[in-house]
Amino acid sequence: MSRIGKKPVELPSGVSASVSGQTIEVKGPKATRSFTATDDVTITVQENNVSVEPRGKSKRARQQWGMSRTMIANMVTGVSTGFKKELEISGVGYRAQVQGNVLKLSLGYSHDVNFEIPTGVTVTAAKPTEVAVEGTDEQLVGQVAANIREWRKPEPYKGKGIKYKNEYIFRKEGKKK
Repeated sequence: MSRIGKKPVELPSGVSASVSGQTIEVKGPKATRSFTATDDVTITVQENNVSVEPRGKSKRARQQWGMSRTMIANMVTGVSTGFKKELEISGVGYRAQVQGNVLKLSLGYSHDVNFEIPTGVTVTAAKPTEVAVEGTDEQLVGQVAANIREWRKPEPYKGKGIKYKNEYIFRKEGKKK
């Protein structure tokens, strides 16, 4: 039994869901998202709950059960409150600024890095050393934040680079004489 799949997804006020075949569409104040489940699960909507049930006892059906429920729960959270990842930039001369649809990063290279912001997410730089990635799709928000972090990962000696706001960087001691 999937512990995650057994729990129904509650729809908060202002969020509605409709099922047609294997596709569920969730509408909320921020956006409208849809997800197409495999034929291994059955999705039903009652009042303000969405429940997912497996169509058999196969291993694939049990895997899809929990995964489909999680995808629906993430869509409900995304259309109601949204997702946010915050990044911190530390290092002398390291800074970021948003210009239109481009995030300009000065990361100690001989040139500035121009990061194209994909559609579906909004990137803001309140301070030159803080970047926030927001959107309704958790996977896309996380991937964009990871792509930004990839330009200069934090190094363990001085801690310079781009890190997540709540990330702990294991620091190493430098060499001794």
